[in-house]
Amino acid sequence: LDLSNCSLHSVPPGLAEATAAIVLDLTGNPLTALPEGSFLGFIHLQSLAVPLPLACPGGRDAWQDVREDRSSRLCHGQRNPCNSSVELAWPCPENSVCAPDGPGLIQCLCDNPFHGYKCLREGTFPMLVFGGILGTTTVSLSLLLWGTQRRKAKTP
Repeated sequence: LDLSNCSLHSVPPGLAEATAAIVLDLTGNPLTALPEGSFLGFIHLQSLAVPLPLACPGGRDAWQDVREDRSSRLCHGQRNPCNSSVELAWPCPENSVCAPDGPGLIQCLCDNPFHGYKCLREGTFPMLVFGGILGTTTVSLSLLLWGTQRRKAKTP
């Protein structure tokens, strides 16, 4: 994805939809900062070129090779932060596994059959019980309202 020399003053909001990008060029733009989370979901990104004043997203540890020339910085070879020797600040909770979510970013995915907040709930959602209660309540309220409100309806 070539966004070089597009006179961008900030990261375009539509960039979040380009998570499948492998190569991204942002050089030649008057960018002042890369907002936190700008590259959330960019797990396939292998080469990123940014203007020289900007650092590589995720820092130097998020990339295998960081090179600088006169006007740009090239971040190459995104590293998997889950396999890094550097201890994670917030490790994933029990019953979950770490998965990369962009340069220097991780997400914690619940192991099967766990789900919910911090992967603490086990099993599946009780769809039958939920549907039964919701259906019964809906039918009961509908019958009650039909019975109490039908006398107010005008008859021809």
